[in-house]
Amino acid sequence: MAQARAEELRRLLNRAAHAYYVLDAPVMEDPVYDRLYRELVALEQADPALIRPDSPTRRVGGAPAEGFTNVAHRIPLLSLDNAFSLDELDVWYGRLLKVLDREPQEGSQEPALPMVGELKIDGNALALSYEHGVLVRAATRGDGERGEEITANVRTIRSVPLRLELEPPPAWVEVRGEAFIPDATFAAINAERAERGEAPFANPRNACAGTLRQLDPKVVAARGLSFFAYTLHLSEDWQAGPRSQWQALGWLKAAGFRVNPHCALCPDLAAVKLFCDRWEEERRGLPYATDGVVVKLDDLRLQEEAGFTQKAPRWAIALKYAAEEAPSRLLRLTCQVGRTGVVTPVAEFEPVPLAGTTVSRATLHNADRVAELDLCAGDTIVVRKAGEIIPEVVRVLKELRPAGATRLELPPTCPECGSALVREEGEAATRCVNNGCPAILRGSLRHWVSKGALDVDGLGIKLIEQLVDRGLVASIPGLYGLDAALLASLERMGETSAAKLVAALEASKQQPWHRQLYGLGIHHVGEVNAKALARAFPSATTLEAAALAGDDGEAADRLTAVFGIGPEIAQSLRQWFATPANRLLLEQLGALGFSLAAAPDQNAGGDGRPPAPTPLAGQTFVLTGTLPGLSRSAAQAMIEAAGGKVSGSVSRKTSHVVAGEEAGSKLIKAQALGVSVLDEEGLRALLGTDPA
Repeated sequence: MAQARAEELRRLLNRAAHAYYVLDAPVMEDPVYDRLYRELVALEQADPALIRPDSPTRRVGGAPAEGFTNVAHRIPLLSLDNAFSLDELDVWYGRLLKVLDREPQEGSQEPALPMVGELKIDGNALALSYEHGVLVRAATRGDGERGEEITANVRTIRSVPLRLELEPPPAWVEVRGEAFIPDATFAAINAERAERGEAPFANPRNACAGTLRQLDPKVVAARGLSFFAYTLHLSEDWQAGPRSQWQALGWLKAAGFRVNPHCALCPDLAAVKLFCDRWEEERRGLPYATDGVVVKLDDLRLQEEAGFTQKAPRWAIALKYAAEEAPSRLLRLTCQVGRTGVVTPVAEFEPVPLAGTTVSRATLHNADRVAELDLCAGDTIVVRKAGEIIPEVVRVLKELRPAGATRLELPPTCPECGSALVREEGEAATRCVNNGCPAILRGSLRHWVSKGALDVDGLGIKLIEQLVDRGLVASIPGLYGLDAALLASLERMGETSAAKLVAALEASKQQPWHRQLYGLGIHHVGEVNAKALARAFPSATTLEAAALAGDDGEAADRLTAVFGIGPEIAQSLRQWFATPANRLLLEQLGALGFSLAAAPDQNAGGDGRPPAPTPLAGQTFVLTGTLPGLSRSAAQAMIEAAGGKVSGSVSRKTSHVVAGEEAGSKLIKAQALGVSVLDEEGLRALLGTDPA
């Protein structure tokens, strides 16, 4: 009975996953899928003998691998020869006709061979082996003859079927395709890495390659990889196999694979060229990276006749689009100083067109990156757009380096204030530690008046620069000493604007305690953590006492006892409150009328009434997409009022993802991690509210 039920559950869940991830046509509601999934987990836990390789529960699980083993490919996984222009495509086609003994007679028309054009996905090639319809092995390209066996990792890719949708399946089949990371997912991954202080991935392809070689499949699952199948090799006993590449793509679709929809059966070379021209422009609107078109002879019998060179098939070629890289001459190395004093080196170079825009600057991240590039004055550098978005310096063309060129390094002193720069042992960042540095002050003021903090309308970057550069404001409290007459005398300011700004500054004193706390700009304390701390410590005084508790046992643990506050944030709070200049700042703000505390009705016991119920205490939510009856800010406020925390990124610690229309990569990641997904109705049910 249990065995039959487990087989039925596997069938239902695999069909639902195929409909969702491959066909983009869901056939099962999320709560139903979750209930069936939990039932299967329970059956397998009760009787491990029921576990099968094609079970959906095998997509993520098991201990991290200690390493990867090399395996031989059943059929060599060769690279393709490249063409970089339509003229080179003509040359390839001429060679193909010659090897097939189909060269035209002089004066006669060139024979037309049907070909298939497919987009060249900028990812990583995989070979997937199925036996009797079940995925048994996945391997990387490697050297073409042998690759690394990464089956556990590939099982986490939702668009890779664990069992083929064929009855009966072939004895064996090897499917070739490309694993990749969609652009939106790549952006989300880099945003999360930036939040953790980690270096961003250079591009989706590198991120994908690094992900596939992760030893922990759960990390792979969290990265949200996808897969397009593009060819197959079948066992000889399979009589209904495809006879052309176009039929092979159809076979793969029927077997349950995702095939790139932007392919075409072209009757001749002229149609192939039109296909290539079309996608050189249209590829920029795709949600994943492509770098060319793969052209394949359609007839599989003719493919066999054409054969292979030592390293590539003669019947296929990759037409590569012009790389989004360009050389330029390095003009200078400058530095930017951020709000926290971090000094970021910036390469300034002669303007160069890249991916539709002209760029002349690229961030170099830190001193280690400058040293790694080995930059010298006047160097010729190669610049590209990482992910076709962010300019970056790829390498230096040292063979073009001017004689006697001077090596470039970060300056020893701050470019803004002249103070000595500091780099702590074990840290990548170089910092200015002078709290009076104009750059740090400008950053602090921008942060204080930002939307998530004190939300002072009318105080933009240009005005802040004027105030600091003219010495009119030397600290956050200095903003509140400005009068309308002085402001009206500044550039781009009139009497009306000045009066409104003075009023906005005065009104900002009434902002709640959590906004004031966030506005202080304490390292690692973002909007979400500021709210959590403000709930736990209803005033700056109580927060300071907890931060400076030292080794006082239970008192010292009060910070990390707050949901979402770890040792790193706790240490940052201790350092901030231990700094005399920061304690003076709090005194000055208090004298200006800032409460630096929660209103009496915002904390338990403030007016003698019991605290409001917190049904979501300890739970973390992520909001994505558009909810039909709630704005995102309203949903966030409701969750936080019920004791929950709203985060900007999905992780294994996320309790629920609330998804509306046009939900993006966060929903995909939640589903990959098995995180609960709610719609607006589900959220209201948790909150105990209704749409009215």
